[in-house]
Amino acid sequence: MPRVVAGLYKGISLDAPRGDNTRPTADKVKEALFSIIQTRVPGGNFLDLFSGTGGIGIEALSRGADMVYLVEKAGQACAVIRNNLARLKIQDSEDIKLLRMSYDAALTSLSKEGIKFDVIFMDPPYRMAEKAAKIASDIIVAEDLLTDDGIFIVEHSSELPFVTDVMNMKLNRSCRYGLAMLTFFSKNG
Repeated sequence: MPRVVAGLYKGISLDAPRGDNTRPTADKVKEALFSIIQTRVPGGNFLDLFSGTGGIGIEALSRGADMVYLVEKAGQACAVIRNNLARLKIQDSEDIKLLRMSYDAALTSLSKEGIKFDVIFMDPPYRMAEKAAKIASDIIVAEDLLTDDGIFIVEHSSELPFVTDVMNMKLNRSCRYGLAMLTFFSKNG
């Protein structure tokens, strides 16, 4: 069962949707991710695409993010996210918003609001990670959704191809954690 690793909500367990359509980020991967981005989260805007349980976005809020957007298309997963937010006594409010829509529609919609993000995290189903990351990066760049020092992070499988040289962003690094990989991108130039 996923849990909040650190911060205001540390140690609180989160529900996950039944079945294998949602794969929550493992605690060790979550700890590594937030260790790497720890200085970017407090006071920042955080976007969690393919939110699943809401765990990554909730972790960001727990660690001091000013605003978190959770994007999830699946109805069952959205219900679980709402339950997790209620368990933490967090309401859809000024500091966290749940958007039930596809990742690409959310990126386009958020760009119209003029929002820029310090961190955009994406954890799509592994089989579609490469394609989804390419589409997302194209929108992120075209709509200028990252702050000047913002980062785009993709969680993907270490066992499936993930070509980074077709991305229109600068590859910063990739880190492997068992079957999971975290790949970090920033703006070019």
